[in-house]
Amino acid sequence: MGRKSLLLALCFLPQLVFGEEAVVMNGASAAWLLTATALVLFMTLPGLALFYAGLVRTKNVLSVLMQCFAITCLVSILWLVYGYGMTFGNGGSLQDWLGLEKFFLKGVTDQSLTNDIPETIFIMFQMTFAIITPALAIGGFAERVKFSAVLWFTFLWLTLVYIPVCHWVWGGGWLMSMGVKDFAGGLVVHLTAGVASLVGALYLGNRRGFPDTLMLPHNLTMTYTGAAMLWVGWYGFNAGSALAANGAAGMAMLVTHLGAAAGSLAWMMMEWVRHGKPSVLGIVTGMVAGLGTVTPASGFASPLGGVAIGLIAGFVCYWATQILKQKLHIDDSLDVFPVHGVGGVIGTIMTGIFTAPMLGGVGFANNLDLLGQVGVQILGVLVVGTWSGVFSLLIFKVTDVISGVRVSSDDETTGLDLALHDERGYNLDGGMRW
Repeated sequence: MGRKSLLLALCFLPQLVFGEEAVVMNGASAAWLLTATALVLFMTLPGLALFYAGLVRTKNVLSVLMQCFAITCLVSILWLVYGYGMTFGNGGSLQDWLGLEKFFLKGVTDQSLTNDIPETIFIMFQMTFAIITPALAIGGFAERVKFSAVLWFTFLWLTLVYIPVCHWVWGGGWLMSMGVKDFAGGLVVHLTAGVASLVGALYLGNRRGFPDTLMLPHNLTMTYTGAAMLWVGWYGFNAGSALAANGAAGMAMLVTHLGAAAGSLAWMMMEWVRHGKPSVLGIVTGMVAGLGTVTPASGFASPLGGVAIGLIAGFVCYWATQILKQKLHIDDSLDVFPVHGVGGVIGTIMTGIFTAPMLGGVGFANNLDLLGQVGVQILGVLVVGTWSGVFSLLIFKVTDVISGVRVSSDDETTGLDLALHDERGYNLDGGMRW
């Protein structure tokens, strides 16, 4: 056999052995998704943890770091046991719905493939999304929640809110079948977490002294560092959701970056005009608003669409923040709902607009037209927002019965670091705590 014949035989060997539909691993896509997975976990640890920790007061800095770390650990184990199976099972039977098909990742080996990438990488990539979503939500009720309540909330909320919504939108569920477009988590991540944070803020009540006492961030240097990590990590979040090393991933990265830049500038200009000076806190919050809002459209819109979405996000989320705290006096501690919840809503709806081919988008789903696609997107917002709101409230009530959700007034005054963890974030006097 000649060299040319041998090469041809090797090329067609998978088809000869496994049949015409054999799938071969794409090494480039696998390598990119490994990188994207690390970037998304980088968003939570250390990105989100530092971003949130800098925004709270000195006496609560360790509590936020502890919550983000513990959520990462807990969700990882739950995803192994049943989370992945419930989310991405076939959904055709009670066994599939309960995650028993992949219970403890049964049947998954290093040779298992999802499309043309190893299933192990897909499992890990999706796990990082499941991790960051409840971690986002805790910002709404920071500085007054019991650590035990955070753990109970995470377990119940992942099971009853995140997993069903993720299955509906990404796991072959009914919203996906209807043509809802959510490239990387406008509904699945940002809207669910944003609504949960608002429910938590209302259920726990305001922090002592709010709104009469100023509760300024204790370390904006830390917040800036975390924000920078979030921006970089978001490339894995959005571009990784293409699940391939291809043009769609490249476009998602470009659109994501432009959305972040536009959101930052829009928020900065609003502050500059209204208050006379632009702030570091404002520009990094605008970045997060731009990123969260462009997330559902990142793989469907054009670069100019990304800029438009980012600009709208900066303006709308800025005003949402002002209204929630200054007008309504709702103490969403770290502005999760006005940034992520509102951003998820407007981003999901605008995805239906900017996916239009006439605007440079990739086109509509299921042979829908513009009005049809926008209508489906609005339906997704209403269903997911309602589901997250109702079940988040039930989860807080159940958690309150099990462990209580709010610390005592004395513990809140002392600070959660000492009251719950017996540690201080800053021992500036150099003394030993014992």
